[in-house]
Amino acid sequence: GRLQSARMPPKVPQGKEGKNAAAAKAQKAGKEGGGKAKKKKWSKGKQKEKLNAAVFFDKNLYEKLKKDVPNYKLITPSVISERMKCNASMARRALKDLELKGMIKPIMKHATQVIYTRALAGSE
Repeated sequence: GRLQSARMPPKVPQGKEGKNAAAAKAQKAGKEGGGKAKKKKWSKGKQKEKLNAAVFFDKNLYEKLKKDVPNYKLITPSVISERMKCNASMARRALKDLELKGMIKPIMKHATQVIYTRALAGSE
């Protein structure tokens, strides 16, 4: 004969709600594979706050840039865009401009990252 435990337990008669719950349960179990594990909830991810960076230089932003930037020890597009609240492409343009005017001097030039320092600083 067969082992008793291999058989399914007798069905319990259910009302309408019981049937729906059972159906939903079965459907869920099908989706999850195991049926016992809780479904993984995806986190929304870390949202970086949007900063409203300037896209064009107006007069006072450009003046502020010319006044402040030559005093920084480390000058990169990312530093400028962070402190001046402008986007990085503007920062790169501004740095080229300041370099041509001799206000800052390049330390390292690379296709993607340029690093400058202040021109007045003797030998740093």
